[in-house]
Amino acid sequence: MSISPPDAATTGRLANFPVSFFSMVMGLAGLTIATQKLEAAAGLGAIASDYLFWGSAAVYVAIALVYLVKLTIRSKAVAAEWAHPVRIAFFPAMSIALILLSIAALHFDRTLSFWLWSVGAALHFVYTVMVITAWINHSRYEVVHLNPAWFIPVVGNVLVPIAGVQHAPVDVSWLYVSIGLLFWVVLLTVVVNRLIFHHPLPAKMMPTLFILIAPPAVGFIAWTNLVGTIDPAARVMFFAALFFFVLMIPQLGKFARIPFALSWWAYSFPLAALTIAQFVMADRSGIEFYRWLGYGLYALLALVISGLLVRTLIAMVRGEICVAEH
Repeated sequence: MSISPPDAATTGRLANFPVSFFSMVMGLAGLTIATQKLEAAAGLGAIASDYLFWGSAAVYVAIALVYLVKLTIRSKAVAAEWAHPVRIAFFPAMSIALILLSIAALHFDRTLSFWLWSVGAALHFVYTVMVITAWINHSRYEVVHLNPAWFIPVVGNVLVPIAGVQHAPVDVSWLYVSIGLLFWVVLLTVVVNRLIFHHPLPAKMMPTLFILIAPPAVGFIAWTNLVGTIDPAARVMFFAALFFFVLMIPQLGKFARIPFALSWWAYSFPLAALTIAQFVMADRSGIEFYRWLGYGLYALLALVISGLLVRTLIAMVRGEICVAEH
């Protein structure tokens, strides 16, 4: 019996399977960790978080397998994504998703967490060096290509210490957090300059504005993990994250008018990071207001991710994604 090769339509869809799909796992893993925090704050057992973890891991495996097939038979399409000034920023979402899964696994299987963290942290360091090198050696980037998704490759380093303090010498975590916080300041400066003094972001990239919330929120969580207390630096990052969230509220009208695209998943992880930060702040400070704020943000997060899952499934059925873009 011979096996027929995939038809042109199938390989065409495969060529357009975007690396940004991995940002979906970032949102789902973020929801898993936020659920763990919610269960702990409410005095509940691991009722839902374990299921969410395995569901997130299954989605990661499925996406990774499809992308591996794309790398194998449509390698030129992968190379084109790497050369793309916007899509290159989403390659480290592969390693960030592993790091987030390692953080989620820390609560029930330290060995699994260690291996997820080890692979994710090592891969992310490689991606960080490769992406920054591509930025430095570029001959094609313009200011219009700059958008908040550029935070993903470098600021993702700040996630490493959250589980890293359990798995490696503390200086390893300080190395990663130093890289992440340094480039957060650098990129925040140039991104704000681009937003204020140049043309507005294309409609499809507008959801990436939510990414502005993630670096200070994750930075706050990682910093308190490393220093063991809420010091002035931690408070600066915490309230910066809250401010960026408030700053998104006047943009809701614009967000509502944007046609669906995978970039909508940019709403998910930053909101998850802010929700987790609220629960961490409540635990560390003992201020009950932050716990209730965490409950409210969690409800919003669950609603947003539920909507994103439904809308993504509809788009897949309608053939609205994995198509050529112009």
